[in-house]
Amino acid sequence: MSTARKPLSRRGALAAGTAAVAGGLVWSGSAAAADRPAHLRRPRAGLTPLQQAGQRVVFSYPGLTPPQSLLDAISAGRVAGVIFFGENISGLSQISGVVDRLNEAHRQSPVSSPLLLMTDQEGGLVRRLPGAPVLSEKDVGASADPESAARDAGTGAGENLAGVGMNLNLAPVLDVYRKPGDFADQYERSYSSDPAVVGTLGKDFITAQQGTGVAATAKHFPGLGAASSSQNTDEGPVTLNVSLSQLRDTDERPYTSAISSGVKLVMLSWAVYPALDARLPAGLSPTVVQQELRGRLGFRGVTITDALEAGALRNFGGSPERAVRAAGAGMDLLLCSARDVAQGEGAVTALAAALQDGTLDAAAFQAAVQRVTALRDGLA
Repeated sequence: MSTARKPLSRRGALAAGTAAVAGGLVWSGSAAAADRPAHLRRPRAGLTPLQQAGQRVVFSYPGLTPPQSLLDAISAGRVAGVIFFGENISGLSQISGVVDRLNEAHRQSPVSSPLLLMTDQEGGLVRRLPGAPVLSEKDVGASADPESAARDAGTGAGENLAGVGMNLNLAPVLDVYRKPGDFADQYERSYSSDPAVVGTLGKDFITAQQGTGVAATAKHFPGLGAASSSQNTDEGPVTLNVSLSQLRDTDERPYTSAISSGVKLVMLSWAVYPALDARLPAGLSPTVVQQELRGRLGFRGVTITDALEAGALRNFGGSPERAVRAAGAGMDLLLCSARDVAQGEGAVTALAAALQDGTLDAAAFQAAVQRVTALRDGLA
């Protein structure tokens, strides 16, 4: 998926970790909004706490057919988007039909902003859809005309996703690898060991892809390029002891180009960076999200977590607890990618309860919803 996960591997769904009832909030599918007048089908205003929370959660599901529980959650206005994996896709016409079903369910919801429909279409080994981009980031960086190749890859990815009705790509990877065979390089997910090259090619990919109407995601901030071949945040905690100067001059440098190009989303890493925060993974750290990414680099778009079920977060409770902590740190979208609808439901219920009891600041919560809504409306 979008993270440091081994390309194209499949993982069993993890348990959601909470009941469907929390703080008096009952999870139940409903298509009651189907007959509402159009002027009542607006985002934010008048939404229940569960529906407000749902505007921040991306769901996933197992197999080729979305289950009724997911369709019900979408119709009830409690889903911001859906991420697709290889196990969800048997061909372009099949996944296009699934997208149609999800959009039909969404038309019954009280939320008018379109669903975020996303996948990891990086190129090379990491592709969920057949077809473009065929070249990996390493291939692009080693080509005779890297900038042209990056633009072609971005255009190809955007047109491929748009062709089946998707509107968001969890790419490009902006990790700056350190030596051949390390984590980013072994799966060909890095353009170069030169941060300037990574910045230029990432910007070319982003600009070309977003020109097709498909949002791009720069990942994994502040960077996984220093990870060794055995350091995988999907499997367990990872600490990257990179100096602050190296972190900013090497790993974060490509993000300045991505942000200047207008990249719509930035995904945060689950690694710990002691130079910034010695205790918390980046996506749970207000220091990394608010001070470093938004404050120092000036990013104003949508932040998105890596997979909430990742092994790197084993010491931070289940997915519901992780969702609340990530939201409190400043993450706008929470990625529930265990291929289990109950995982997304648990995250939504926990967020709603935290909003109601004051654990999550209401103004910050609404600001996050507004950023996500602006992204969604811009893709309509």
